[in-house]
Amino acid sequence: MLRLLTRGWWLVALRGLFAISFGVVALMWPGITLQALVMVFGVYAVLDGVLSSVTAVGNRQHYPRWGLVLLNGLLSITAGVMTFVWPSITALVLLFLIAAWAIVTGLFEVVGAIALRRELEGEGWLILSGILSVLFGLAMVIWPGAGALALIWLIAAYAIVFGITLIALGFRLRRVGQKLNDRLGHVV
Repeated sequence: MLRLLTRGWWLVALRGLFAISFGVVALMWPGITLQALVMVFGVYAVLDGVLSSVTAVGNRQHYPRWGLVLLNGLLSITAGVMTFVWPSITALVLLFLIAAWAIVTGLFEVVGAIALRRELEGEGWLILSGILSVLFGLAMVIWPGAGALALIWLIAAYAIVFGITLIALGFRLRRVGQKLNDRLGHVV
């Protein structure tokens, strides 16, 4: 399993590079429409899915669960293609999904803080965070344009951090692979 992971280190790093590129593009042009961001996301999802699928098929002899990796890649490709077929629905659904999540989470935080006020010191912070979450969700529903811009920044930040971690993991796998080759070379 370790050999399998270390052989494909460059695919992991390449996925990270794509993620960082996506995040930087989104940050450099925050005024672009959500439609354009959805298209950029579609390209990213397809590329990520292709790389995952290539990794799965290329390593099917060495990895018994290669089908799960392939399924993940195919789902990513499907999500990317769907963004091209229904870009406005994809953007709107994503925006409202995040808004609903923020509202529901915020309500649970407020209710939980009130229920625990006898046992929880400083429950005011939890209530405040819940209220802010609800207000954020409501703002996204009422002003989807502003919610879209906030969403762009959040997605961009996530993509950059995710990409950095993938690149770090890729190079870590490369080092481990080199050490593994050195050990096996000395053994043989």
